[in-house]
Amino acid sequence: MNKGKLAGLIAAIIICEFVGILGSIFTIPSITTWYAALHKPSFSPPNWLFGPVWMLLYALMGISAYLIWEKGIKKKGVKPALKLFALQLILNFIWTVLFFGLRSPLLGLIAIAVLWFAILATILKFSKLSKNAAMIMVPYLLWVSFAAVLNLAVWMLNVV
Repeated sequence: MNKGKLAGLIAAIIICEFVGILGSIFTIPSITTWYAALHKPSFSPPNWLFGPVWMLLYALMGISAYLIWEKGIKKKGVKPALKLFALQLILNFIWTVLFFGLRSPLLGLIAIAVLWFAILATILKFSKLSKNAAMIMVPYLLWVSFAAVLNLAVWMLNVV
């Protein structure tokens, strides 16, 4: 891999990880306070697991986006696919703000449902350009599926 391509790959990963870092501004203060006080389902993973999983998923998202970008921005379908990718990345951040920042499992649930469909649409768009890029996004979709179920359970267990 030449230096230009490596720089592009690193930039794509950094952009995605940066979204995670921005989200942590809302998440970290809530973990030991508000989130700790919530009733959670028995299948809720330990809090320490979320950080490493999200770091890996953001890196995979960056790799996936890079594989699409590498096809050439002028190639048919690349720009719309990357716009859809950007949309799901923004929705990912919005979920964090709504769930942890506003401390609203209900708004988080609505946002994560929209996010799920945006991820699926991104995977479908990516698959037309690169099967590998699409497949790399599948663990993210699976984790968000689990997170949506967890979000729903938290909302249901804490409705007053």
